[in-house]
Amino acid sequence: MMSDENAASGETPEVETPAPAVDPIEALRAENAELKDRVLRSHAEMENLRKRTERDVNDTRSYAIAGFARDMLSATDALSRALMVLPAEARESGDATTKSLIDGIELAEREMQRLLAKHGVKPIEAEGQKFDPHKHQAMFEVPDPSKPEGTVVQVVQAGFAIGERVLRPAMVGVAKGGPSHAPADEAIDKSA
Repeated sequence: MMSDENAASGETPEVETPAPAVDPIEALRAENAELKDRVLRSHAEMENLRKRTERDVNDTRSYAIAGFARDMLSATDALSRALMVLPAEARESGDATTKSLIDGIELAEREMQRLLAKHGVKPIEAEGQKFDPHKHQAMFEVPDPSKPEGTVVQVVQAGFAIGERVLRPAMVGVAKGGPSHAPADEAIDKSA
């Protein structure tokens, strides 16, 4: 009677196809391989996370004082400017109080620079170097045909870096009008 109803409704009877026989050992091997792959991927991901976290912690530790160091550079600059405006005769012929004051300012400046260096703050070499816009800020150009064009010829304000990061670029004067800097491969002596 069931087949009469299917025939009357125009439907074809559903035939259940048996599932292919799965070898239980092969199924376990496939599952084992998949689980091994997951474990290896998780292990690699955890190792990458550990390395990234370690790098972030080291960066944070190294650069945490960057803001404070930048502020301290302003104070160090003020001490340097105070020493620069003192006339030479005040240093040599001044009374004991004046000499003591000058010695105190010099000591404070040296100590601040020592502490900055202790925490990884280093001055950026500028004078005589090729201008690098990542480390130097050009304030003016100096016509000087004896220097290669683009060479730093004067430092107006020292620049500083902490690690690989620039805290403050060096403010510099750059030579104009001299010979161009030779590319590194042209600078090699080819006469040999």
